[in-house]
Amino acid sequence: MKQDRVKASLQKFADGVVLQAKANLARENKNVTGNLTQSIDYDLEVGPNSFFLRWKMDDTAPYWKFQDLGVQGKSSSAKAPNSPFKFGSGKGGMKGGLTRAINQWVQARRFQFRDEKGRFMSYDNTAFLITRSVYNKGIRTTNFFTNPFRLQFQQLPQEIASAFALDLKDFLQFTLQPKPPKE
Repeated sequence: MKQDRVKASLQKFADGVVLQAKANLARENKNVTGNLTQSIDYDLEVGPNSFFLRWKMDDTAPYWKFQDLGVQGKSSSAKAPNSPFKFGSGKGGMKGGLTRAINQWVQARRFQFRDEKGRFMSYDNTAFLITRSVYNKGIRTTNFFTNPFRLQFQQLPQEIASAFALDLKDFLQFTLQPKPPKE
C-alpha cells in the first residue's frame, strides 16, 4: 500500500474521531469552558514501514479520561462500573482537583442551591454539596471519545489494519501514549 494512501486513510480516521468527539461533548454539555473541546486534536507521522498517531487533549489534567471512561464513586460504582478510575483510590487526578473543578463549574454557570429557608447558598457551599455527591456516587461514563474511535477504527480500510496487524485495544492504548522525545 502506498504511503500517501495510508496517510490519507489515517487522516480521515483521525479527523472523524475528532469531529465526532467534539460533537459528543457539545451534546453532553460536558465542557463549560470549551477548553477540552478546543484541545482535541492529533499528531500523525507516516513512514514507509510505520506510523505514529497521538491524540492531543487538554494536558492540564486527565480530565478528559474521567469524562470519557467515568469514575467510580467511593460508595457506589453504578455510574461507571467498568472504569479504571475510582474516587479515593489515590490514582488519577491531583488532590483537591475535583473540588476546584466543581467550584469553577458552579461559578461559571452561576449555580446556587437554596437552603431550607429559601436563601441562596454560597458558591462554596453549593460546590461542597455537589463535590460530596460526585465523590460518593461517581461520574457517569460518556465514551465521548471511545465510541467515535471504535466506529472510525472499524471503517479503516482492512488493508491498513492487516498491514500493521492492528488490534483495536492495542491501537487505542498505543495512540494514547505520550509522544517519545525526538533526539
